[in-house]
Amino acid sequence: MRRRRRDGELRREAILDAGLEVFSTLGLHGASIDQISERAGLSKTNLLYYFPSKEDLYVAVLRRVLDVWLDPLQTLSAGSEPADALRRYIRRKVTLSRDAPQASRLFCLEIVQGAPLLRAELAGPLRDRVEAKAAVLRGWIAAGRIGAHDPHQLIFAIWAITQHYADFAAQVEAITGRNLQDPAFFEATVEGTQKLILASVGLA
Repeated sequence: MRRRRRDGELRREAILDAGLEVFSTLGLHGASIDQISERAGLSKTNLLYYFPSKEDLYVAVLRRVLDVWLDPLQTLSAGSEPADALRRYIRRKVTLSRDAPQASRLFCLEIVQGAPLLRAELAGPLRDRVEAKAAVLRGWIAAGRIGAHDPHQLIFAIWAITQHYADFAAQVEAITGRNLQDPAFFEATVEGTQKLILASVGLA
């Protein structure tokens, strides 16, 4: 029973991985169940056992993406030293842009289209997590640990800068001739973003 459950979990993860790869390239409407099942190495019937429709699979992929991209927010906790916490958060976000660019691109595509299948997640879990971290930032401001600013704008700014290297990787490479796979460029990106964000809240 345990082995069967483990095999099922592995098949489900393989389907989600294949879905991410296909959806991030072709979008929801351009992708097909046949393409995803072939990429996952499973039959179409087997795939539909785990996800009854293409839309169900798409939403499951997006939910997993959301979990991955929001997890670094846990770095921002009330008891942390603000400069260290922000540096760690920025490094983890740039690392995700390097290691999981497809996830960011798919999420970006969904948002640009108005998030028709993810709006409930955005208005619920996403908003709740962001509000919790905005409260941490307000606490730091009230205690004089960082300069006054709009917490939402700070979080949005970090997202915009760090995820730019995933969503617009081709543009970055065309202009600089480099990408995040280059260790020196990766470190320069992390450190430059850290300096920019910390300076904006008086932690230069």
